[in-house]
Amino acid sequence: MISLVIGLGNVGIRHAETRHNLGFDLLDMLSLKWKFMQKNGPGDFYVGEKEIDGRLVRFVWPTTYMNRCGIAVVQTMVGYNLTPADILITYDDFDLPLGKIRIRTRGSAGSHNGMESIIEHLETEEILRLRMGTGPVPEGIDPMEFVLGRFTDDEAEIKNKMLEKAGEAVLYLLKNRPEQAMTLYNQDPAPDEI
Repeated sequence: MISLVIGLGNVGIRHAETRHNLGFDLLDMLSLKWKFMQKNGPGDFYVGEKEIDGRLVRFVWPTTYMNRCGIAVVQTMVGYNLTPADILITYDDFDLPLGKIRIRTRGSAGSHNGMESIIEHLETEEILRLRMGTGPVPEGIDPMEFVLGRFTDDEAEIKNKMLEKAGEAVLYLLKNRPEQAMTLYNQDPAPDEI
């Protein structure tokens, strides 16, 4: 069962609310909704704790910046005596259309440097992840510039609905098997759900 949910992002005010910080945004939303506090962890991360269905679940915000977040993930696993099977990683993905989420139990990092760092440090692709779409990248725009940019007003409305759906998916994953969650949440939303 998942006992550690890690949201990927970059620390600092200039990175706040950028496309690349969706993992942080999701955990921020859950901390408000589920009423748990963020505090300094025993490593390069912030951590919040919440009892869900009688067991302790930790929520982690790495502070190593995106490209080095694998370091913080290893620290959490060593510090809390966990394995890759105990964790869920949440992050942005411009290879998915804005508003869509996808759950996977394994696979490559795709174009995401944070996930690449985690796979490199854990030495496995068998890592449960929840991806939140920010794409497509507009033609002629550098992908790095795109992910470090902020959502437009129209996009922000879609993003907020996606975060709500992702929050539901996290709770479901904490209580059910990933395969069941994939069946439920990996479907294309109806136009009025985006």
